[in-house]
Amino acid sequence: MRSTLPRDTTETTRPLILLPACRKSIDGTTSFSVGEKYIDAVRLAGGQPLLVPYATDDELDALLGLADGVLLTGSPSNVHPAHYGKSLQDPPGALDTVRDDWVLPFIPRLLDKGIPLFAICRGLQELNVALGGSLHHAVHTLPGKNDHRTRDDLPEHTKYGPAHVVDIVPGALLEQLLDATQIEVNSLHGQAIDRLAPSLAVEANAPDGVIEAVSCPGARGFSLAVQWHPEWRAHDNPHSRKLFDAFGQACRDYQRTKTQTGING
Repeated sequence: MRSTLPRDTTETTRPLILLPACRKSIDGTTSFSVGEKYIDAVRLAGGQPLLVPYATDDELDALLGLADGVLLTGSPSNVHPAHYGKSLQDPPGALDTVRDDWVLPFIPRLLDKGIPLFAICRGLQELNVALGGSLHHAVHTLPGKNDHRTRDDLPEHTKYGPAHVVDIVPGALLEQLLDATQIEVNSLHGQAIDRLAPSLAVEANAPDGVIEAVSCPGARGFSLAVQWHPEWRAHDNPHSRKLFDAFGQACRDYQRTKTQTGING
């Protein structure tokens, strides 16, 4: 089932929302891809998706000038631990150093410009690392922590089904958006936040204390990151709809301001 645009979308041009692609090998050929569910979610938010395979440093400003919003997607790959002062553990897990190299420096720059940001799973981890935080390599091995992974051999509707609740911090942005203090979420991650970046605030926690959502209160624009996957069948989930509606509205507001003031990256 395809998503439809919000009925109240009035922009002649939908806001352009950038999504970083993941580098992977397909049939022995290096390729870049983005999951269809993320593209559908951007359209559900009223945005026009633009997939970015990778960017060199001198291309980042041009991308900042184009973007009305950025959606940092989830991925099977992990941020390389060298970016937060740790070494690879065994097994190392999937890595995507090309995505690391351009997305990590891109994040502070887009936040500084007030470009709306919504980050999911790996995206949350990228946000934390880019702003000076660190990650747990394998949450399930830590004392008192649950296994937040899922089995790859499960059918998608089971893999992305409800796994546990998250408790939302009172007064947090997430509580305002969802009008809820607790919701059920799916869970498909092996890594999680260890040391929280100084400029981030916790928005929600799992029952075992794992940080499940954060925001950047000092950012000039909308910023929210979640460890679960709201993009999965977002059109069927009222909480996911509210998150993407809020992100889409923030992107439209930024687009309008950029047009009126002539902001360019």
